[in-house]
Amino acid sequence: MSTSLVSLLNLPRFAELKVLSTHKILDRPVYSVEITETPDVASYIPEHPIILTTAMYFKDDQSQLKRFMDTLAAKKVAALGIKVGRFIDRVDDDIVDYATKIDLPLIKVPSSQPLGTLLYQMLSYIWDAKTEQMTYALDIQKNFTRLMMHDVSSGRFVSELGKVIKVPVILLSPWNKVVSHSHFFSNSNHPVSYYTDQIKASHYQKIRHHKGSFLINDLDGNPIQILGYPVRVAEYFPFHLIILKPETIPYPISEFAIDQAVLVLTFMLYKNQKVQESLDTLTSDFFDQLLTNEGPAPAATFSRHWLELGAQYGLIKSNYYQVGIAHCVNTKKTASRLIYQREAISVANRWLQEKLPRHLKDVIIFKLTRSDELILIFQSFSRDTERILTNLSTELSKAVGIHLRFSIGNSYDRLSGIANSYIEARTAVRDFPQELSPTIVNYYHPKGLVGLFEDVDPDRIYYYCEKVLGDLAFPSEPAMQDLRKTLRCYLSYNCEITKTATVLFLHRNTIKYRIKQCEKILGKTIKDPQTSLNIRLALELSAGENQADLLE
Repeated sequence: MSTSLVSLLNLPRFAELKVLSTHKILDRPVYSVEITETPDVASYIPEHPIILTTAMYFKDDQSQLKRFMDTLAAKKVAALGIKVGRFIDRVDDDIVDYATKIDLPLIKVPSSQPLGTLLYQMLSYIWDAKTEQMTYALDIQKNFTRLMMHDVSSGRFVSELGKVIKVPVILLSPWNKVVSHSHFFSNSNHPVSYYTDQIKASHYQKIRHHKGSFLINDLDGNPIQILGYPVRVAEYFPFHLIILKPETIPYPISEFAIDQAVLVLTFMLYKNQKVQESLDTLTSDFFDQLLTNEGPAPAATFSRHWLELGAQYGLIKSNYYQVGIAHCVNTKKTASRLIYQREAISVANRWLQEKLPRHLKDVIIFKLTRSDELILIFQSFSRDTERILTNLSTELSKAVGIHLRFSIGNSYDRLSGIANSYIEARTAVRDFPQELSPTIVNYYHPKGLVGLFEDVDPDRIYYYCEKVLGDLAFPSEPAMQDLRKTLRCYLSYNCEITKTATVLFLHRNTIKYRIKQCEKILGKTIKDPQTSLNIRLALELSAGENQADLLE
């Protein structure tokens, strides 16, 4: 896709140039031509030039040319041209052999050929070729921009690209699934999956970093070259444009031309994504209202109203409604990357939109407005829901490293229960470990009365316990700990002395004595309903701080 050494040497004007060294392949890129007599020129040149020299510096000792050639080879110099007949009459055989060994083409320039003229002729050819390639690249950009403006699909775009560059092309999603491909793969003899299945995780990593080339096998088992481009609709999760046999792309199509096509494809996919996000916002706004609805309308009126409005978003009449919340768990590496987190939930949304309806019918998926969470509404029962969600999360993690977790509320037989299921799912999210854990699906579990105090300031709870229980709140003396333990057991068995004595292996009179001691400390009778409720609550709230409770 650029000027090559072999095409340059095959021109009639350069017929007098002779390659002295032996090489399997001379089809290597040439980006520029330089004249030098400086032995350290490698420090000042770009990659892939042709170096022309009279070798004046090496006229007394050609062996020093080896070190010079090593520096050029490290810089990916296309060839070294040495003019003979001025300072050296011929290039020594061991220098020619060394050039062959390090795969640096060594060209003999005859004494009749001025290096300045040769430089001008070579650069003119390279620049003319680059001008033609650039003009062609801009034409490609115009044509593909026109396709984008006519709102063609990604499939049509990729098909047209394959026709233009005359090689097979594949577009893969951020999770490496085939989105579209050129006409080459429409023939059953060339299944696209045969080629994409050979692309390894390390290859995708290389493509995501910049772009990369690697080898896979064709249908006959012969190695073929693959060139991959990242299509950065998202910074961390790009699409992948895969080109087979890029070395066969005809002139004047250049790498720059393909870059222009990739740029237009990026804009097209970005535009499509933003259009879809706008449509998704309408869905999100509708369900935001449904999930938070507290209207006084009767249940029948409520359901009919929302079902009519929600039919276009997938809401159906059912006797089963259950809400789940999907969120991404960050690693230490991604915890501070806000852009990564937004892109991750967007990819997870598209992943679930594509995959989940294949396994569970009547499921609705949408992104919660102003949140990095997804809402799932299940409208039919399935025994396999947890297994399916677990498998999809595992697949997504393997494909792109996104760790998806699900928190699910209870199911309800009426649409009006959907708000309660959402609240329960939200509670289950708070209970989910923030760090990575083996658990992928978490369900809501009622916590009882004590659970209502989870978000209350610990100092206020401490004050409440001391106010209600006095010295029995956080006792340190063994005698007081025994009294607290007896009081808890007594209340647990509905103030029945016999059962309490049996459980604690104590005499009934001992229980009676201890309860009287407790009432003296509390300053109230335990059998008063309001007092009993306050004492029970204070005992539960202070349980975690008491060694006596832990020993029960």
